[in-house]
Amino acid sequence: MPKKVDHEARRQEISEALWRLASTRGLDGASLRDVAAEAGISLGRLQHYFRSKDEMLLFALQHINRLAGERIRTRIEALSEEPTPREVLRACLSGMLPLDEKSRVGVLVGAAYFARAVYDEPLRAEAKNGIPQLRALFADQLRRAAERGELPPERATEDEAMLLISLVDGLSTYVLLDVHGPRTALRLLDLHLAHLFGTDGAADGVADASASSGAGAGSGAVPASDAVLTSGEGSAPPSRSGEDAAKAAGRV
Repeated sequence: MPKKVDHEARRQEISEALWRLASTRGLDGASLRDVAAEAGISLGRLQHYFRSKDEMLLFALQHINRLAGERIRTRIEALSEEPTPREVLRACLSGMLPLDEKSRVGVLVGAAYFARAVYDEPLRAEAKNGIPQLRALFADQLRRAAERGELPPERATEDEAMLLISLVDGLSTYVLLDVHGPRTALRLLDLHLAHLFGTDGAADGVADASASSGAGAGSGAVPASDAVLTSGEGSAPPSRSGEDAAKAAGRV
């Protein structure tokens, strides 16, 4: 058993070395030799863990998806004991945005994978894998909101859920391009939720994300109001709906 754990841990370390390279030069610009050097091991040692670059790429994508799910799950678990559907949606959606350095690297690597997955069937299948569950999760939260009288019933659809996913994808892309910064992305997300739920958005509270003094938002000039954000921590257990959302987030 220890050998198995060590083997898995080493594969994850190699994956993280790949991400560091992919976040600066893309996946195609990262050779096996480059990844081995970044991981501090020999090329032969790397090939002991991965027989090919394709195998390494697929494992690394699966690993980063697991970490993304854990990040969203943490945000859901930090909510109040009985989070509203809107709070669950905001926790999931904001967890998909590049609001701090770690999530920014994740989105950068995801973008590199997307560019390659368009032409690579195994990567495309893995990249698409979590979308149906995520869409179903969001649609379920929208239906719960409609049942509670918090949302017009005609807005509680899978199409609306897919629009939420697409919104976050677009906001994330523009953070990476320095069109706007993390704080603006979060504000625009809150604005859309306010329109969706027919409120002024005060319940969303951008103040729950504070500026981080030690992280950067990219190479371009970013306004101070758009400094990289970190989310608050919480200890209250999630409600049943929060638990279901956390489980679904683990499949993103």
